[in-house]
Amino acid sequence: MHREDFTLCDYKLSLFRAEKADSPLIIFNQFSDEGEAAFLDLQKENSKDFHFLAIGNLNWERDLSPWPAPALGKEGDDFTGGGEKYLDCILSKILPLAKEKINGVPEFICIAGYSLAGLFALYALYKTDVFTRVASMSGSLWFPGIKEFCKENAMKILPEKLYLSIGDKESKTRHPILQTMQENTEDLLKHFKSMGIETTYEVNPGNHFQDVNLRCAKGILELLQ
Repeated sequence: MHREDFTLCDYKLSLFRAEKADSPLIIFNQFSDEGEAAFLDLQKENSKDFHFLAIGNLNWERDLSPWPAPALGKEGDDFTGGGEKYLDCILSKILPLAKEKINGVPEFICIAGYSLAGLFALYALYKTDVFTRVASMSGSLWFPGIKEFCKENAMKILPEKLYLSIGDKESKTRHPILQTMQENTEDLLKHFKSMGIETTYEVNPGNHFQDVNLRCAKGILELLQ
């Protein structure tokens, strides 16, 4: 395992390089350090060789939200809708640097994430054709307007593979917005399948915060098959 840590635009990046320069590249937006944990779990599965770029120090309510939306509760922060700006940072600065460090052209580039980072991964398909495989684990598809956005807009590219998952207890909440998680995910699942996209959907045991790194590893492994 070749790991290199660096900082770009105040984001903390950890690049785990594969042996071969042309191996697939996974872009993973992380909340804490679940990226490394997911990467190590993938190594145990003997998956094909791949580059793994974990991006941290994100302001989730700003960087990963596609448009402004009210906070989920009195204690939370409003979502300020900086997703498009952050995606531009990935495409114009982070990806070019990653390719330079890899010293090659990846076989394909994936984007993956958990919770709001999973929502952002799906949103990216509508803004760029760079990512050909996407994994959205417990992808916050309760976000106001996301279901309508996905159905009313065209993707820049139809992905080769799309992976969606949720926890089986995520909809069992009293919060009226969060209750829509499973319904919205399964509704969009039908929509994506009707478009001819190879889509895998899994319901994992537990609530939103359970086995995050393992669920991330499962989704990423599916993209590498």
